[in-house]
Amino acid sequence: MKKSNYIFLYNNEFIDLLNLIKLLIKKRIIPLNIKNDKYQANLFEETLKLDYEQDDSIINEIIKASSKEVFNTIYKIFLSNKDDKEIIIYYFLIQSFKYKNKIFYMRNLCGVNEALKITKYVEHETHKFKGFLRFKELKGNILYAEIEPENNILFFISKHFQRRLKNEYWIIEDKKRNLLSIYDKKKFFLTSTDNFTLMQKELSECEEDVLELWKNFYKTIAIKERTNERCRMNFMPKKYWKYIIEMSDEIEKNS
Repeated sequence: MKKSNYIFLYNNEFIDLLNLIKLLIKKRIIPLNIKNDKYQANLFEETLKLDYEQDDSIINEIIKASSKEVFNTIYKIFLSNKDDKEIIIYYFLIQSFKYKNKIFYMRNLCGVNEALKITKYVEHETHKFKGFLRFKELKGNILYAEIEPENNILFFISKHFQRRLKNEYWIIEDKKRNLLSIYDKKKFFLTSTDNFTLMQKELSECEEDVLELWKNFYKTIAIKERTNERCRMNFMPKKYWKYIIEMSDEIEKNS
């Protein structure tokens, strides 16, 4: 394969990235890097945007050529906040076409170790938010929650609560990315807050009482003599406190 000096650009969509990688592999090009088209190159960098078809069947092609586990891995990497995730996906895919699922045990290959570390990072944050996410009941019997994760994990969080709260209407808002996940008791869909505006977030009549009861329960079960701030910070880092109901009093106290 031929090493290129170009940084190849795509339009920031997952399908677009996969189609670009497919073309690069077909042309036997090893890119210097791959970035989305909002990337600001410096004076010493050259960027190039190729013309290629947007083909949704690329997902099935990748699964067939490698495996479903490989596809799930690259999707998690794409949703991470890591700077060089695109070139990591490129190398991981090339290796997986050759080694299939054995790739997960071959950390010495280019990009594999970093890919698995990023996947673990995304999975760890997803697991944390499954426990730390707090819903409030709005008027109209709609459950509403806010999050600000490091990675774009709204899809994975939504899949969890689709199973966990399948008989409720709920909305989860990613404040950091202006994204909403809206569930209608059948399926959820993701949309930008530019496309769907929440007219009001007024709590239901009994919700204030429920929130107060939950905060009192949290305080009551605590044993003052066994308070260990360091231990609590390990299990519940401060970056999660903003939208955790039982921590709201402490945030006000320290602000």
